[in-house]
Amino acid sequence: MVLNRVLNLFRRSATTNTSDTEGLQATVIPRSEHGISRQQLSPSALKVMYRLNKQGFEAYLVGGGVRDLLLGQQPKDFDIVTNARPEQVKKLFHNCRLIGRRFRLAHIMFGREIIEVATMRGHHDDSKSNQVSKLDDAGMIVRDNVYGTIEEDAERRDFTINAIYYSIADYSLLDFANGIDAINNRRIEIIGDPVERYREDPVRMIRAVRFATKLDMTIEPRTADPIHDLAHLLGSIPAARLFDEICKLLLAGKAEENFQMLREFGLLEALFPDLVTFLDSDATEADEAFILAALRNTDERVNNDQSVTPAFIYAAMLWPLVEFNARELATESELGPSEAFQIAASEVLDRQQKRTAVPKRFSLVSRDIWSLQLRLPNRQGKRAEKLSTHPKIRAAFDFLLLRGEVYGGELKPLAEWWQQYLTSTGDKRASLIKEVAGSGSAGKRPGSRRRRRRTSPNKPKKDAES
Repeated sequence: MVLNRVLNLFRRSATTNTSDTEGLQATVIPRSEHGISRQQLSPSALKVMYRLNKQGFEAYLVGGGVRDLLLGQQPKDFDIVTNARPEQVKKLFHNCRLIGRRFRLAHIMFGREIIEVATMRGHHDDSKSNQVSKLDDAGMIVRDNVYGTIEEDAERRDFTINAIYYSIADYSLLDFANGIDAINNRRIEIIGDPVERYREDPVRMIRAVRFATKLDMTIEPRTADPIHDLAHLLGSIPAARLFDEICKLLLAGKAEENFQMLREFGLLEALFPDLVTFLDSDATEADEAFILAALRNTDERVNNDQSVTPAFIYAAMLWPLVEFNARELATESELGPSEAFQIAASEVLDRQQKRTAVPKRFSLVSRDIWSLQLRLPNRQGKRAEKLSTHPKIRAAFDFLLLRGEVYGGELKPLAEWWQQYLTSTGDKRASLIKEVAGSGSAGKRPGSRRRRRRTSPNKPKKDAES
């Protein structure tokens, strides 16, 4: 493996201590000593780097693209860093747009492919009056348009495995923080002081978990130790940004593993506070098993190149909590089961939105999946036919199937019935409807109990003779 060829060279020349980033010096690994080829890079990324370099700017491939190539994996995207300012990048590419307020980035579009170009970041120094930076009282970076040298940029990177640069000028690798050594030893190591770096950007704690599971690595103790105590800092991160991070965690084929590790480090409570409270106090073993089964099912779909959506995973993770709250609400009020369920669903989603802002295009689908769970038991007459045309019936059926596998009871035969119905037509469907009508259970919701009508204590009883 290419990493083994450069390991000895790296050990001879590396002088960086990742716990003290002062004066980082690059270990230069020439093209002859590493296996990254231009043929492995996106032609669009090469075009961007060549043009920047031709115009007199430095240009490097950095981050996950270099890391994944060294691990023998094909990167999903290619990020570039340069000493050109965002406005200078925009002048060089007509297909470029500038985005971001916290840190300005250039997105260069080649059809559906986007090459992200960042200007090298510098340190936050008030003496640099021509640059815009801002930290809040807790030390979190809220404005980061501070530009610097490649050495400063390397110090600002989060983990050592992401601080390896591929130079388009001579095709060498520049390793500033012992990143190749960390890759060889399968370690996630933060650059600099962990507490300070997590305070700068608490999302780095989530990224540590995601990289560990994605790359099959271990978070080394110095990097892992402060996470549990600092997990609460995620409360200051915008809910929309946390939703994006949740999607990366749960929709990339490592959902179950990420869920367990987030819970272990206390990060899940910052992302799904109501769910964690429920799991720690009121959830049954089946409730937790249902969530894990849904995460496992999502991982299987991702690994089989099947479609996945945040709507389904959110519906599954919050379903046991919605059901529990609906039962509590129905017991404590005069509300019927259906009305109590709709109120509970709204309350759970509203509270979750405050932590991870789920876009309506997903939250509405989650609600459809939940509402259909109440309607699927009602199959008499033309109801089954009408339900079968609902745009979210397949997702709702998959959800019912999962419930049947975990909770069992009447849910399992109900799911089997719908499987037959949805895969048949004509006479077969008609016979299935007759079968339900004959069983006398067409309108009964599995697991539900008919509520006894309560009589007001002040209402006089009817005279027996009247």
